[in-house]
Amino acid sequence: MQFLQSLPVSLQTVLLLLASNVFMTFAWYGHLKNLHSSPWYVAALVSWGIALFEYLLQVPANRIGATQMSLGQLKILQEVITLTVFVPFAVFYMGQPLKWDYLWAGLCMVGAVFFIFRSA
Repeated sequence: MQFLQSLPVSLQTVLLLLASNVFMTFAWYGHLKNLHSSPWYVAALVSWGIALFEYLLQVPANRIGATQMSLGQLKILQEVITLTVFVPFAVFYMGQPLKWDYLWAGLCMVGAVFFIFRSA
């Protein structure tokens, strides 16, 4: 944890949000591949267990980030990171085809980042 604290606040925030998003993505969508034949409540319990680790990273990330970023900036950062984590997850783990829509969504996110951070 000492190493993380030596990094700039923005980098600490991004790294923690990246890690939390890996857990979040598996919690939200991993059960579709791994637990598709299990009852929904089993998938929900497993997902909640995974989501605990997401929250253990996401809450500190937002608290650290809030020291230098606005709420809107944190939210847009979260969404960009979510898409950055989701696309490889969908393609490589879930076996979904890579679509142009991911590129267009990413470009929309670039626009969102520009507008939310331009006055920072």
